[in-house]
Amino acid sequence: MTIHGIVIPVLASLAAMAAAEGAQKAPPAPPNPAWLEECGACHLAYPPRFLSAGSWQRVMGGLGDHFGTDASLDPAVAKEITAWLIANSRKPKAGKPEPVPPPLRITETRWFVGEHDEVSAARFRSPAVGGAANCAACHRTADQGNFSERNIKLPPK
Repeated sequence: MTIHGIVIPVLASLAAMAAAEGAQKAPPAPPNPAWLEECGACHLAYPPRFLSAGSWQRVMGGLGDHFGTDASLDPAVAKEITAWLIANSRKPKAGKPEPVPPPLRITETRWFVGEHDEVSAARFRSPAVGGAANCAACHRTADQGNFSERNIKLPPK
């Protein structure tokens, strides 16, 4: 077998795997500088694909009491970020209506709970993790918007 007989099937397999993964997970949205600056100043600037449009509207509409903190923004900046979050939000799946009201926390979404069902509540509460919202504790490339399972490293218990 020649090198082409090996390389071409391997490349085709990799392309098919990438296409299958892409169909399941939305690609990262192009970064919004205001979002990175304002949201990223206090916590990981969570990718918009992690919440629905309704959830982002609730989050951005409640910045005066953002999980116990006043995160109010200049109205023009808030409007820009909100529009970008909604445009790049998680799209509803056919036949699965959005809960009413839509969740405020990523950790309360069906997607998050399903993806993290093997992580115990005690592990999330451990000092090394510091809570389920601390993505970067386990996802080494979270700051780049990459949450691939290949880049997970669980901290010691």
